[in-house]
Amino acid sequence: MDHHTVSANGVDFAYLSDGPDDGPLALCLHGFPDTAHTWRHLLPRLADAGFHAVAPFLRGYAPTSVPDDGRYDTGSLALDACALHEALGGTGDAVIIGHDWGAFATYGAAAFEPDRWRRVVTAAVAPQASMADGFFTFDQLRRSWYVFFFQTPLAEYAVSLEDYAFIDRLWADWSPGFDGSWDAAQVKEALATPASLSAAIDYYRSMFAGPPEDPRAAAAQAASASVAPQPTLYLHGAQDGCMGIDTIGPVTDFLAPGSEMVVIEGAGHFMHVERPDEVNEHIIRFVTA
Repeated sequence: MDHHTVSANGVDFAYLSDGPDDGPLALCLHGFPDTAHTWRHLLPRLADAGFHAVAPFLRGYAPTSVPDDGRYDTGSLALDACALHEALGGTGDAVIIGHDWGAFATYGAAAFEPDRWRRVVTAAVAPQASMADGFFTFDQLRRSWYVFFFQTPLAEYAVSLEDYAFIDRLWADWSPGFDGSWDAAQVKEALATPASLSAAIDYYRSMFAGPPEDPRAAAAQAASASVAPQPTLYLHGAQDGCMGIDTIGPVTDFLAPGSEMVVIEGAGHFMHVERPDEVNEHIIRFVTA
């Protein structure tokens, strides 16, 4: 895979890419705590299918820059995706694929500027309306304890202790039985500076901050709660220790006609590195349809 940088929406994005530059764009967005490297199995498959496959490091995750605007709301993430589409020469044949925080960005980008994207894939985070009160059940709140801990000023200190052991434990808890040590090491490198570590945690602090002040970001964030018009493939690991399968609700009721949901048996939160062949088969089938 090639390594490049591009400026979009006021951020200098580092990204991995594969496939022909003149192929339809396939934008792959990662979440927390991971990096663009978790798409390493999918990018070559997309390239073989003729796509210009691109996986950026999200804003704040080194080597991408920490944004001057300090914004990490889902509206700004959606605007990043749309700006990357523009900067990378995307057309209406582009597809967008998002996992975890990347899924939040994907829902917003697909609904806010739908003409940019032909098909959509999301994983591990269902549409907000589908989860509804499911997020507030006791079992899910127990899984999501870190979201609330990240609101405190102690979060950066705790995450950085003992060579970022916090990251190792999240990988172990969220994908039970999978050796995520290599991927966790990439995360530690991406969050090695205080600024980048705070950036990753600030994504969670933005969850409780209300609508962003920037009107376009606010509009993109509001759009993420609507149903995007594109057919969407939703993927979820049956053993996801971060967002329980019992939490996600009737997902396809809140997606456009032609959408699908696939549960990956024997996989947890990071299903695309746990079961790459199975996950990639579903994605390639869907985005080439």
